[in-house]
Amino acid sequence: MKNVYEECPTLENESFKLRLVEMADAPDLLKVYSDEKAVPFFNSDNCDGDDFHYRTLERMEKGIEFWLWAYKDKGFVRWSILDKASNEAVGTIELFHRESEDYFNHCGLLRLDLRSDYERKDRIVEILSLIMEQAYDLFDCTMLATKAIPSALERRMALETLEYQETGEMLVSPKGIKYGDYWSCHAPERAQK
Repeated sequence: MKNVYEECPTLENESFKLRLVEMADAPDLLKVYSDEKAVPFFNSDNCDGDDFHYRTLERMEKGIEFWLWAYKDKGFVRWSILDKASNEAVGTIELFHRESEDYFNHCGLLRLDLRSDYERKDRIVEILSLIMEQAYDLFDCTMLATKAIPSALERRMALETLEYQETGEMLVSPKGIKYGDYWSCHAPERAQK
């Protein structure tokens, strides 16, 4: 498997395509990050106060600029989620390898940001199914974890369908701040070891 920070894979199925975020995605992504129904479901844990509620194209472009810098710095990968029917970016997926002293050690931490009209169980299953299998190798991890707050009913149903389980564990930041509502899924071949 190639290093994800040297060559970011493009992944696709019949409905969706994931590829590294581009500055040209800014107008489409502004519809996601300005969507007041969507913002509460975004995971801003440990993001230095950024709630990802962007109201201007300039702010969206600054966000993308930071994501591309973080990719070059090997901090995380941020893929745009393209709906192949409309050729629009309808959200993003961020993934990175996390080393820590808590339950989420040696974990692929996944953040999923979707426009509110895509926050549906079937859509989420279809999108996450694109990345899950490859993520364990791409991010050298034994577990994937993602946040789903109690009001994210469609997301939580999708995670159950994909065999994620609510952990009840707290993710602890380097500053000691604790965050909850995390779900995890172990790679089948690795979970049996």
